[in-house]
Amino acid sequence: MLTILGFVMIATFLVLIMMKKMSPMAALVLIPALFCVLVGQGAQLGDYVIKGIGDLAPTAAMLMFAIIYFGVMIDVGLFDPIVRGILRFCKADPMRIVVGTAVLAAIVSLDGDGSTTFMITVSAMYPLYRRLKMSLVVMTGVAATANGVMNTLPWGGPTARVATALKLDAGEVFVPMIPALAVGMVAVLLLAYVLGLRERKRLGVLTFGDVVEEKDTEAGAAADGVRETEQVLVGAGANGGGKAFGRMFRKAAAAGGSGDGAADGAPATGSGAESGDGAADGFQGLDPRRATLRPKLYWFNAALTLALLTLLIMQTMPIPVLFLIGAAIALTVNFPQMKDQKARIAAHAENVLNVSGMVFAAAVFTGVLTGTGMVEHMAHWLVNGIPDAMGPHMGIVTGILSIPLTYLMSNDGFYFGIVPILAEAGAAHGVAPIEIARASLVGQPLHMSSPLVPAVFVLIGMAKVEFGDHTKFTIKWAALTSLVILCAGLLFGII
Repeated sequence: MLTILGFVMIATFLVLIMMKKMSPMAALVLIPALFCVLVGQGAQLGDYVIKGIGDLAPTAAMLMFAIIYFGVMIDVGLFDPIVRGILRFCKADPMRIVVGTAVLAAIVSLDGDGSTTFMITVSAMYPLYRRLKMSLVVMTGVAATANGVMNTLPWGGPTARVATALKLDAGEVFVPMIPALAVGMVAVLLLAYVLGLRERKRLGVLTFGDVVEEKDTEAGAAADGVRETEQVLVGAGANGGGKAFGRMFRKAAAAGGSGDGAADGAPATGSGAESGDGAADGFQGLDPRRATLRPKLYWFNAALTLALLTLLIMQTMPIPVLFLIGAAIALTVNFPQMKDQKARIAAHAENVLNVSGMVFAAAVFTGVLTGTGMVEHMAHWLVNGIPDAMGPHMGIVTGILSIPLTYLMSNDGFYFGIVPILAEAGAAHGVAPIEIARASLVGQPLHMSSPLVPAVFVLIGMAKVEFGDHTKFTIKWAALTSLVILCAGLLFGII
């Protein structure tokens, strides 16, 4: 009964948010509370929620201070050189912009933190998508999938978890997986290329020589919108490239593209992101003339970030503590005046509140799933349902199971609860635990879009995309990327 109710609860949650019948935060709280009562454990709901909050509190604290820290780094211009390089490549071509999104997300993912990746990627690319009226779910889907592939880095989380759970060396798990993961990253770039071609076909190719005749009022409104984009792009191209970009964007702003649809039927904009001037929603992008830039402190900030990431990888202190200290140092050095520090904190308060609120709402979901025993029963049902004939192929079975299971539960639940059971079943048929460990990483591209991953709410929140829209668009591409990694692992003899 608990097995059935567990799957029904997850399915109910996904259906309601994808149909936009409930907000993710409300669904994360109300649906598990209802099912907790249905299984006859309503009296323990408070204990389950408190336990869930306790388990996720360090994550919430880490995200809060990581958002502040990297928000300050974005403000002071630490990532501007990377962004300028990507923008030079993108120009005003929708295909290049989507590919550039994948490249930028992959590069920034090297720090092992999904929230950081999404903050920088959205900050850089959002103005381009808005000005060209490109599909924002294309941006979120490509960024999340690219980050999912890179999330397998030893300091990203999953590899360390499975190595700990099976008592293996993280390096031995990860290094042989590199060729398969590289193929997965190529698949993401190919996906970005295809989606970019769709966007180019839908919007048309922008050129310098295009001349668009519009009514004076429409042209005036378009010009107002372009000025902000030109600010974002000034300095992006050498020898006056920023002005050239501006000329191309005039056509986009005036013509508004050739259609309002989006790739695969996804909405071109998300909630609260109506087509129009980006300034209307308060998003200014990476303005190269913003008052918060601190060019004289660039190398200090770079050294501070490098030191922070080094300490994070070495695990010298808990991650929340490192980001707390890092945020305090970054604020103090870059903004010595108290009013400036308050202004920077206030500027990022919305993201902090949205993400931390969603984490604590997710604590209700995970607390009920774990406390009622649903996760345990679901795991045993799945493992017991594997035919004996599949025993020698437990590596393949683990890889396939990792795709849905890492989406439906947290990494902790999967790697500490289910993978040891799979490894034990594999060992009985001569399959080495290291093979099970590598196969268990296959599902990470899809996992990064799970409602149980706090960082995804940073992504959709900053991009102003509904979670249901993001899920409907991304889930098939992320699952396909996971299957590509699994097939590559089998081809290379890694799994």
